[in-house]
Amino acid sequence: MADPVASLPQTASIDAARALLLAPSGLGLDDLTGVLGAIHAHAVDFADLYFQHTRFESWAIDEGIVKSGAFSIDRGVGVRAVAGDRQAYAYSDDITRAALDSAATAVRAIGRQGQSAVAPLVAGQGVRALYGALDPVASMDDAAKVSLLTRLERMARDADPRVTQVTASVAGEHTTVLIARSDGGMTADVRPLVRISINVIVEENGRREQGTAGGGGRFDYQYFTDDVLAGYAKKAVDQALLNLTAREAPAGMMTVVLGPGWPGILLHEAIGHGLEGDFNRKGTSAFSGRVGERVAAPGVTVVDDGTMLDRRGSLNVDDEGNPTQRTVLIEDGILKGYLQDRLNSGLMRTGSTGSGRRESFAHMPMPRMTNTVMLGGDRDPAEILASVDNGLYAVNFGGGQVDITSGKFVFSAAEAWKIEDGKLAYPVKGATLIGNGPDALTRVSMIGNDLALDTGVGTCGKDGQSVPVGVGQPTLRIDGLTVGGTGA
Repeated sequence: MADPVASLPQTASIDAARALLLAPSGLGLDDLTGVLGAIHAHAVDFADLYFQHTRFESWAIDEGIVKSGAFSIDRGVGVRAVAGDRQAYAYSDDITRAALDSAATAVRAIGRQGQSAVAPLVAGQGVRALYGALDPVASMDDAAKVSLLTRLERMARDADPRVTQVTASVAGEHTTVLIARSDGGMTADVRPLVRISINVIVEENGRREQGTAGGGGRFDYQYFTDDVLAGYAKKAVDQALLNLTAREAPAGMMTVVLGPGWPGILLHEAIGHGLEGDFNRKGTSAFSGRVGERVAAPGVTVVDDGTMLDRRGSLNVDDEGNPTQRTVLIEDGILKGYLQDRLNSGLMRTGSTGSGRRESFAHMPMPRMTNTVMLGGDRDPAEILASVDNGLYAVNFGGGQVDITSGKFVFSAAEAWKIEDGKLAYPVKGATLIGNGPDALTRVSMIGNDLALDTGVGTCGKDGQSVPVGVGQPTLRIDGLTVGGTGA
């Protein structure tokens, strides 16, 4: 069966990257081969060069007034050498042969006596074209970008007279990367990314509550039509108004139903990080050494899919030059494997899953998630709610904390309902979900048929690095989670 996603000729991307990243300093492919060869003058297992050029901008308004506008250009190169489980890394914002030679001298010190081979650089044959080579920063003039925010604010204020304050922001970036490896691989990628956010405060009888919404992905600002903006405004206002009538959340052990879409952030944090290869190679994850074992209830299938069209977490190639993949992590409750970059997959003797990611040229790659999704089941969401006599329905989440080693998590619900006799009785505020990721997976008793993805707002932090990600899930019933609250 033919791949429905078009192939992106690497020659075009590499030519564009070379013109932007190498040509201004007079660098050619012979220079890159020479630098990689200098690293391998000391025997190392592997070396790579990661060139990056990013143009980033953001705009924010508060009460209809532009409060901030920012623009930056980030440009540089990272040089890495790998020997066994050791990595040496140097980076520079000066893309010149002299800077590359200095970095090569620094990183090759981890190598052994002797010399290892370097293959000639060859452009890849082609990769999936998961998004267009668009430039969001150039897709609209500044006045039009601010107009997006003022229209969004007006939509929120027109939605209800109790809206007292609206803040909104928009951000866009255009990133070009070029990756040259000592095994001869050479790849490039042009990555657009945009995001818009709105925060609404409502007030009634002296009580103030807030709601948030937004979205984005790997496209340009043209995506944000008036219909899309109206959807964000309505969601934020509706959430804030709901919280005006919310009661204090109950506390105790109870059945929890998670809504579809963004609640998948709990899956991402409480489970996904524990399935990243570095934690499992070091034996510090609650899932270490458990491949082939049952780690979740029957019916639970979790994938990390970096190949979804236009999604915030998707990449044509990862930051080591490997095509991203759809990786099955858990299938019908059985642990199938981990997310792997080149270093960890080599040490664990598995294949890379195209999961090597880094925040920028100033950071080393590590195994990271892309779009982490629990697949849908066969239950109607209404049937799932009707099955709960006494519990909590969590529709949206705010912040959370997770301990990778133990799997313990604490998440705050930004929007939640008390369930009584199979119906949504009333909204609650101040609810937190407390549990253990691996244990929570075994407590999934019903899986909805309404799989949904988040709207494109996720950012994941790990070891001081932030990268854009996506999440998704269907409606889930989890039996026996601890709910922290302030009510009886």
